[in-house]
Amino acid sequence: MGFERITIDPTRMGGVPCIRDLRVTVSMVLGQLAGGATLEQLLTDYPYLESADVTAALEYAAMIVNEREVPIARPA
Repeated sequence: MGFERITIDPTRMGGVPCIRDLRVTVSMVLGQLAGGATLEQLLTDYPYLESADVTAALEYAAMIVNEREVPIARPA
């Protein structure tokens, strides 16, 4: 799976994955969604983003989670 909309550049945003080489990180997009923002709100707040950028961020995150072990809390 290719991620044409996700860029990683060590000289931009500390090498954190970004959307289309913009100063918008994948984690920022995910954080906004996790905080309750809708796709429409994201696109209004960040008019330079496209719907496909948000989809790419979600797909990228899903791939990363499947590739690595992520420590999670166990139920009490």
